[in-house]
Amino acid sequence: MGVRKRNSADQRKEALKQVAFAKLLNVPSSPRKMRLVIDMVRGMEVNRALGVLKFSNKEAAARVEKLLRSAVANWEAKNERKADSDELYISTIFVTPAPMLKRLRTAPQGRGYRIRKRANHVTLVVDTIANKNA
Repeated sequence: MGVRKRNSADQRKEALKQVAFAKLLNVPSSPRKMRLVIDMVRGMEVNRALGVLKFSNKEAAARVEKLLRSAVANWEAKNERKADSDELYISTIFVTPAPMLKRLRTAPQGRGYRIRKRANHVTLVVDTIANKNA
């Protein structure tokens, strides 16, 4: 690895040390279904988002709720203190598609229909509201 590449990698690592985030990888549901859930909570204050996710009927909401709790715990570990009730908010949340599993389903007259089993990755970043206003 060259010096320039190593320096930029070190800068990225230092920037990530300041940010509290959590990732959920290879969730076995389509990215479209997951985006419906994360669009409900994008930019919300953490406690309000947890309430919305808890009472949502979507299956993906339970996974995002667990991910949000993990991100808050990561923030608390990095800052070495408990988060106040209305101190944190979801600054960034996005879904990216994971590799698809391609399967065949039998069909009439000797044919086969292709089944695409989709998966996704979710990344969630929490930050303090004081940083949002600054």
